[in-house]
Amino acid sequence: MERRTVDVAGVPVSYLTAGDQTGPVLLLLHGTYWSRVWQPVLDGLAGAGLRPIAVDFPGFGRSGGELTIASASIPALAGWLPQFLAALHIDGSVGLAGHDIGGGIAQQVLVDGKIAISKFALVNAVMFDSWPVPGVARFRDPAVAAATTTEDVLAARRKSVLTALARPATESEVEEYLEPWTDPRVARSWVALAGAADSRYTMDLLPSLRASQTPKLLVWGEDDSFQLVEYAEKFAREIPNTQLVRIPKAGHIPMENDAATVARVLAGFFA
Repeated sequence: MERRTVDVAGVPVSYLTAGDQTGPVLLLLHGTYWSRVWQPVLDGLAGAGLRPIAVDFPGFGRSGGELTIASASIPALAGWLPQFLAALHIDGSVGLAGHDIGGGIAQQVLVDGKIAISKFALVNAVMFDSWPVPGVARFRDPAVAAATTTEDVLAARRKSVLTALARPATESEVEEYLEPWTDPRVARSWVALAGAADSRYTMDLLPSLRASQTPKLLVWGEDDSFQLVEYAEKFAREIPNTQLVRIPKAGHIPMENDAATVARVLAGFFA
């Protein structure tokens, strides 16, 4: 596994990848966290012959730039991804997986058709009207957003990370997740993403999703208190060509609870 950087329209964009880079591309999208969520499964995916690419959106993780509410919406971030793939000289079809709000972005990408998607997966992702959760929704109030400091974001993210990990975590693990948000620019980008969070985006996609024949996989930590497994069950019932794989005793980031199983399930679907 290694971290690389590519220039996208003058902005340095960071991504994690692994393997010999010759296999089928699997584009991995984060949501309110960053590419760190995919780190536990990258080597497993590469070992199955895939070329995993876990991107940090502009203003997030190790990427440069800064998001505004306009550029942080699901349609805007979905519209940015073709530029990222072009910068990597990737054309043709790709596999696509999204976690958290990244799953909402993935749904938009699938429906837009600007990127050819061979197969599609969601991991404890937003869907229907399952979001924004209260800890994110409060930042949609402009007064709250304007008054929010970097320290406020760090405190909110610490609480979220501890809940999402759904297991005992060392302070060094938590600090690794939180470190990007010590940068005020990245903290502001997170507030913008929260401010742009709106379930109407995923609700509006439903007619197109119901007509989609692309193979779909849901991988779900059963103990997630943010994105309940009942939403995944509903998606599997209503959206064609969808299979649901539950990860027992796993929370919002099942890659952190059972990396081997998540990597095996994703690799078996995409490879």
